Amino acid sequence: MREKVERVLHFIRSSLGFHGGDIELVEVDEKNGIVKIRLIGGCASCPLAEITLKNMVEKIIKKEIPEVKEVMAVGS
Repeated sequence: MREKVERVLHFIRSSLGFHGGDIELVEVDEKNGIVKIRLIGGCASCPLAEITLKNMVEKIIKKEIPEVKEVMAVGS
């Protein structure tokens, strides 16, 4: 599943890059369907980071990889 998530994140990175941000895959818990990511660059300090995480990142990942149940942001 990690490879699938990386492919989806590659697509998402282009959108985040327009705003000076990026995303890093931290962990994939296949058993529980949880993906942990880290928002970096401009996204790390953005007041809309949580909205970006839930309304864009999580939505796209869950659509492309139905086994994923939740996407969580972790700190640096």
